[in-house]
Amino acid sequence: MNRGGNTRGKNTGSKTGDGKKKKFYPKGKEDVRKKNTPKKSTNPTEIRLNKYVANSGVCSRRDADIYIQTGSVWVNGKPVTEMGYKVKLTDEIRFDGRLITPEKKEYILLNKPKGFLTTTSIEKNNTVMQLVANASKSQLSPVGRLERNTTGLLLFTNDSDLLKKLTHHKSGVRKIFHVELDKNFKYEDLQKLENGVQLKEGFIKPDEISYVEGASKREIGIQLQSSKNEIIRKLLEHLGYDVIRLDRVVYAGLTKKDLPRGRWRTLTNQELINLKNS
Repeated sequence: MNRGGNTRGKNTGSKTGDGKKKKFYPKGKEDVRKKNTPKKSTNPTEIRLNKYVANSGVCSRRDADIYIQTGSVWVNGKPVTEMGYKVKLTDEIRFDGRLITPEKKEYILLNKPKGFLTTTSIEKNNTVMQLVANASKSQLSPVGRLERNTTGLLLFTNDSDLLKKLTHHKSGVRKIFHVELDKNFKYEDLQKLENGVQLKEGFIKPDEISYVEGASKREIGIQLQSSKNEIIRKLLEHLGYDVIRLDRVVYAGLTKKDLPRGRWRTLTNQELINLKNS
């Protein structure tokens, strides 16, 4: 006789160590309720608006919340003040009227070696883009250019606003070149350059020119703002000299200190502040 009653076919369970009943299920009959519980859906193409703004480099995520609440952030032509609002990467986001993107702004300084072409073309070999290929996952662009046989400082960035500012013909970016010539540079020719030289490209006058201290008379330093192609070589060839070596040693206040030839580094926060205020 079964004193506990007829339990055949029932799932009565058993007690665990803490006194709670442990559920049992017939063979092949697991708890389908858990499996059928829908997972919280997430859209990988969406991002919180405050994170989008912060990733654009405008401000921190905490400050972004404040700007969103005050109506400074617009999505697809309308202000959004809702906290936690999500946007798609294809949406048009404006901060104080300026179009922004969530891509982190990056600034890379390269000490370019000789023999590399300044181009973003992937079809050519020995380009500066190959030298900074591991510097960032973002699509960087060189700021201006250096000729294949010119060495020295070359800046890269994905910051389109800064790129336009630095490459504008009225930018006034300070550039200093160390030049080595095939023969001694005459003092009267130095004076000619100080007064300016008329070339077919126009009238070119360096901001400063001098002999390099502690070096031979074949080496001079030239500071100028012109971005005309090979303008320094043309200036010196006009005066009867061949350029053996041309090295850009200063660009917009940036120098080659602790940056070996062929290597790159990211700009420091202070360098970036100085660059944007130049």
